[in-house]
Amino acid sequence: MSTTTTAAPLGTTTGRAPLQGSAPTKAPRRWGNPLAYAAAVLVIIAMLAPVIFIIIGGFRSNAELTADPAGLPQTWNVGNYLDVLTGGIFWQEVANSTIAAGSTTIGVVLLGLMASYVLARYRFRGRAVLYSLFAAGLMFPITVAITPLYIVVKNLGLMNSLGGVILPQIAFALPTTIIILVPFLRAIPNEIEEAAFIDGCSRIGFFWRMVVPLAMPGVITVGILAFIASWNSYLLPLFILNDQATFTLPLGVQAFSSQYSVDTAKVLAFTSLSMIPALLFFAFFERRIVGGLTGAVKG
Repeated sequence: MSTTTTAAPLGTTTGRAPLQGSAPTKAPRRWGNPLAYAAAVLVIIAMLAPVIFIIIGGFRSNAELTADPAGLPQTWNVGNYLDVLTGGIFWQEVANSTIAAGSTTIGVVLLGLMASYVLARYRFRGRAVLYSLFAAGLMFPITVAITPLYIVVKNLGLMNSLGGVILPQIAFALPTTIIILVPFLRAIPNEIEEAAFIDGCSRIGFFWRMVVPLAMPGVITVGILAFIASWNSYLLPLFILNDQATFTLPLGVQAFSSQYSVDTAKVLAFTSLSMIPALLFFAFFERRIVGGLTGAVKG
């Protein structure tokens, strides 16, 4: 009596069949080169050390800073921070920075969206040249144009006003905004636009109802970048603003450091409080920035 064996079908394994519904086994996580992690830790420490020093220095006294600049406070003194927070100068400069950054962001987003929509969705003679002109604007930082910009602002009668800071910031932020938004708007399928026109939607209606929502990741990205750049701007307000009542926070830090040059602890407290809004804003929206830039690259 002979026994016959049946070969297992191709693609199957012999032995006990896996239980139905069981989770697939995960491959063990492979860690990278330890030197890369060590280098990353060193970079993080180098970046955070000055910020931590400034924040902790605000809790110390001037005598402690003189005796041991890099040490920890013997007693955590919150008086320096309370003096800054209870004074009217700090909050006035926060309001000025908020107005300047908010107005700049709104102007950059609106004008950048409209210009990017035309460059991305319309075909006309000179479109490539116009796009190249905006791209070339990335090569001219505001530092190069500060002298002629000062003359223009002065002739417009906007000296010593937040408007003289807001308008140039919008102009110099538009190249980056257009470079980021154009790929988003080009990636919108033409079928959506044709369907909207068949349903009776106008071009302006299509822009507000379809284009803006679909390009929202890029809009959020350029808005965050414009807000942070305006909040941290120092050189332009330095040339335009002369009255302390119109100072933004970067100018306020410099003026406060000059006024209280002998009170180093209070200066550190003022500086750390000035950094906190931008740090929190960037920390909350950091993923939005990365996502928007990734979408721009894919587009």
